[in-house]
Amino acid sequence: MSTAHHVLQVGPLMPSLTRRLADDYAARQLPADPDDRAGFLAEHGAEFTAAVTSGGVGVDAGLMQALPNLGAIVNFGVGYDTTDVEAAHARGIGVSNTPDVLTDCVADTAVGLLIDTLRRFSAADRYVRAGRWPVDGMYPLTRDVSGSAVGIVGLGRIGTAIALRLKAFGCTISYHNRHRVPDSPYPYFPSAAELAAAVDVLVIAAAGGDASRGLVSAEVLDALGPQGYLINIARGSVVDQDALVTALTEGRLAGAGLDVFAEEPHVPEELFGLDNVVLLPHVGSATVETRAAMEDLTVRNLDSFLRTGQLVTPV
Repeated sequence: MSTAHHVLQVGPLMPSLTRRLADDYAARQLPADPDDRAGFLAEHGAEFTAAVTSGGVGVDAGLMQALPNLGAIVNFGVGYDTTDVEAAHARGIGVSNTPDVLTDCVADTAVGLLIDTLRRFSAADRYVRAGRWPVDGMYPLTRDVSGSAVGIVGLGRIGTAIALRLKAFGCTISYHNRHRVPDSPYPYFPSAAELAAAVDVLVIAAAGGDASRGLVSAEVLDALGPQGYLINIARGSVVDQDALVTALTEGRLAGAGLDVFAEEPHVPEELFGLDNVVLLPHVGSATVETRAAMEDLTVRNLDSFLRTGQLVTPV
């Protein structure tokens, strides 16, 4: 495999992947403490040719400068918005991610979150556990999922997989994308606000990064309106989180299902007491099978780069 110390792990990863990197590639971990990190990079930065990281941490331009011989950034996850891809490409550094292997899993999460949010199953579960059913009677009526008008922001691999699943529920699908998708069977809306005004449920499946930051703005939320629901399994940065919290606490949205947040793992406490909001701790791809497939693809990218200089799934 690789020569010792050529691989750098940046940030925490799955324990099994961390073990593989250490055992098979003699990878070293970047210290978390800023003072220790500075000394480590000054002494060892030039040794590393590949860095392995995750979508939650990434490699910024400053770290790239401290790694002058870096040739590849291998990202565990489909999202890579925390890595400065433009700076990497300018320095001739390849970047990879793990597409496709998590598409179905994240799409399943989106549909499950949508159903939970509209039908309030999690809230109904809490109602039973609190002993309220015998005291307060039947749980209040909720909203149908089947037949809903669903708008998808970001009709890529995951967005398309979500649409396929929701078609089986008899939902009507439309979408907004940076560009119209050729041969898509779904109606296209040129803006997120126009899409939001036309649907019951807005599902966010857009890639993160500066291009989509704040795309779901206060204007979009107002267009979705007090009968509309927001589902986000993309990135917290895509939604104006302050505007979302305000809309939910003021009753200007019917509800929200959120797997991602602006500053994870911190979640706005104003949402904790709302039964029309479902909160998940970024578990969209968190199954044994999917994470194993992501790990394998991460290692394939790393191994390919170290052997041939080429990445399997470059971005």
